Amino acid sequence: MVFAGFSAEALATRMNSANSEFLVTCDGYYRRGDPLDHLDKANEGLDGVDHGVEATVVVDRLGDDGFGHDLRGNQHDWDDLLADHTGDRVDPVQRDAEDMLFLMYTSGTTGQPKGVKHTTGGYLSYAAWTSHAVLDIEKEDTYWCSADIGWITGHSYIVYGPLALGTTTVMYEGTPDFPSRDRLWEIIEKYSVDIFYTAPTAIRAFMKWGSRFPEQHDLSSLRLLGTVGEPINPRAWKWYYKHIGNEDCPIVDTWWQTETGGMMVTTLPGVGKMKPGSAGPPLPGIDAQIVDTGGEEVEAGRAGYLTVNKPWPGMLRTLYKNDERFINEYWREYSDLDSDDSDDWVYFPEDGAKVDDDGYITVLGRVDDVINVSGHRLGTMEIESAIVGVEGVAEAAVVGANHDLKGEAVYAYVITEDGHDGDDDLRGRIIEGVEDAIGPIARPEEVVFTPELPKTRSGKIMRRLLEDVANGDELGNTSTLRNPDVVEDIQQKVQQQQRA
Repeated sequence: MVFAGFSAEALATRMNSANSEFLVTCDGYYRRGDPLDHLDKANEGLDGVDHGVEATVVVDRLGDDGFGHDLRGNQHDWDDLLADHTGDRVDPVQRDAEDMLFLMYTSGTTGQPKGVKHTTGGYLSYAAWTSHAVLDIEKEDTYWCSADIGWITGHSYIVYGPLALGTTTVMYEGTPDFPSRDRLWEIIEKYSVDIFYTAPTAIRAFMKWGSRFPEQHDLSSLRLLGTVGEPINPRAWKWYYKHIGNEDCPIVDTWWQTETGGMMVTTLPGVGKMKPGSAGPPLPGIDAQIVDTGGEEVEAGRAGYLTVNKPWPGMLRTLYKNDERFINEYWREYSDLDSDDSDDWVYFPEDGAKVDDDGYITVLGRVDDVINVSGHRLGTMEIESAIVGVEGVAEAAVVGANHDLKGEAVYAYVITEDGHDGDDDLRGRIIEGVEDAIGPIARPEEVVFTPELPKTRSGKIMRRLLEDVANGDELGNTSTLRNPDVVEDIQQKVQQQQRA
C-alpha cells in the first residue's frame, strides 16, 4: 500500500522494494473541490520501476472532471473489469496465519523507507480485539476514524478492525476545513456517529479555529472519543473533552506504531481513570516498561525509554527482505541477540516515556526528538506542551539548532489561535511559559510565528525540515508534504530574525 500523496519517485522506490507485479491506482482525486491529476504521477512512477509490472488497474474517480487519460497497453479500467466479470465465481484462497497480509512502508521522513511486514492471523485478531476493547465498537455503531486509509491507522481502525466486528465505518475524502470549518461536525451530526477517533494535530487545528464551529451542530450521538498518532498535550485533551465530548465522553489516548499493528498503551473506557496528557497503562497482555540506558526500570516520575518485553499478536514479523535492519532497529538496544530464549529479547520502539505511581505511561516523543542544550537533554514534546499551554497558541513545533556556546539551542515554530497576533507580547509570554514549566535552560532562542507547519499528508510535522531551516542547511525533499510552499515562507522569516 502506497499513500497517494507520495511522489512518483517514492512510488517507484516502494514498488522496487516489494517487487510489485500489479498497481491499483486512480485517474485523480479532489483537493478542496478541485480535481487533481494522479495517473500521470503514477505513470511516471511506473517508468522508474526496475522490473516488469504485469498490469495496472485504474479507477475512474473523477468522471466528467477527468483529464482525458489514454490507458497504456497493460492498463485496465476498473469499471470495465467489473462489467467483464459480472457473475463470475471467485473462490476464496486459504491462507496460513503467518502468511504475509500486507507491507506497510514508513513515510520515509528519515532514512530509507522500511517495509513493515504484517501477517494474516495475528494482525487481524489484534486489530479486531483492540477495536472492541479500546474503542468499544459494537456492530450497531456508526464509527469514524478520520485517518487516511493509506496509513496503518486507516488499515487497522478504518478497515480491518471495525469491519471484522461488523460495524458501520465512515470514510471521508478531503480536508477537515472544506468547504467550511464545521465539515467534520456536520458529518457527525448527519450520520449520528457514535465513536470518533482522530489525531492531536487535527484537534489543535480545531482549537485554532474556535469552539463556535462544533457548537453549531448536535454532537450528542458521540459516546467515545479517541486520539492517535502522537502524544496529546493536556490543553488539547481538555478542549476535545469539553467542546466535542461535552464532558460526557471518555477519551482513549492511544500509543502504538505502524510496527505494533495496533494499540499498546491506553486506558480502557469505563475501566481506567483518564489523565489528560497520559496515554495510560499497558493493555492487558502487553508487558511495557520504562527503563534507563542499562535496561533497569526507572522510578515513577523519572524519564526513560519505553520497551516491550513479550510478544503480542499484531507485532511486525520483520522488515521486508531486511532481517538485519529489523534486528538492529528494534531489538539490538536491550536484547541478548545470542540468546534463543524469548525472555532475553526486548522490543525498543525508540520512544522516551515516564511512568507515574499508578502505572500510567506518558509518552514524551521519539528518542531522537531530544535537544542537548549545554549538556541538558530536553524533550521537544515537553517544551511544545509548555508553549501550547500559553493562551493564544494553537500549535507548536520545537527543534534544535546548532549553537556555538550551547551546542544546541531551542527553536520554536508557533501557530497562533484565530484572533491572536504573533507579536512581541505573545513571544514574551511563550518564553516565560517555557521557563516557568521547565526552567531557564529550555528558554527558546528563537520564536518564529507561522500560519502553518510543514506536514506530511498524514499530519506528521516534518521537524527535519524545520531543523534544516534553523541551521541554514540545504532543504531536503519536500514532495511528500501536503503544504510544501510553507517551508520557503518559514525560511525567509527565520533568516530575517537571525539578521535582526
